[in-house]
Amino acid sequence: MFTRTESLKEFIRYYPVVTAIICIHIIIYLLTVIPLFPNSLVFEKLAGVNLYIVQGEYWRLLSPIILHSGFSHVLFNSFSLVLFGPVLERLIGKTKFILLYITAGLVANIATLILEPLTYIHAGASGAIFGLFGYFAAILIFRKELLSRENSQIILTITIIGVIMTFLQPNINVTAHIFGLIAGFLIGAASLAKGRTSTSSGIIRSGRLSGIRPSLKGVPASRLAVWGVIVILAIVGFLAR
Repeated sequence: MFTRTESLKEFIRYYPVVTAIICIHIIIYLLTVIPLFPNSLVFEKLAGVNLYIVQGEYWRLLSPIILHSGFSHVLFNSFSLVLFGPVLERLIGKTKFILLYITAGLVANIATLILEPLTYIHAGASGAIFGLFGYFAAILIFRKELLSRENSQIILTITIIGVIMTFLQPNINVTAHIFGLIAGFLIGAASLAKGRTSTSSGIIRSGRLSGIRPSLKGVPASRLAVWGVIVILAIVGFLAR
């Protein structure tokens, strides 16, 4: 499920939204490094600067989602999208995927505005990408049959590592990561419903979900305990910064 075997042409055809986001990442990054363009101006106009936002430059609540501060930054976020974006794009559809991605990123940046000082400057799609992780977390709790056991373990492991690394790496927007994750989880919990899937292989056969309201009933205590630990780690790390 998380192993990409498509050719480039097939990937573009099957996952147009993920492809478009990655292309935007690359184009904006090139605009910030190629000498032919006003590199510093691009970054200055798109970066999330809390002081400028409160002064009325509200586009900065969204523009940081497509802006990155270096090659490794854009490479890591784009690679994360290649791995985890296609599954959700096929599962929930192009429109809902776009709404999930933008909403998680927006919530992450609003939280950054509220909780960080006015002098705080940030860029990157990490808040939106953590929103995808949050949606997967909701799947694991409310609709675990949508993913195979192996893929569930992959998502759980990567989410734990992502939360821990958020507090260990320098120059990370911890607020955006945590609130993007929470936003994605809440969106997933509110929207998950039954659909026809193949749980034996972990491959989703229908991109449409409809029907039931998610519930914590029947969720294994061990699964709730693991996600409880993740939430506690996030809260403790956030408060201990």
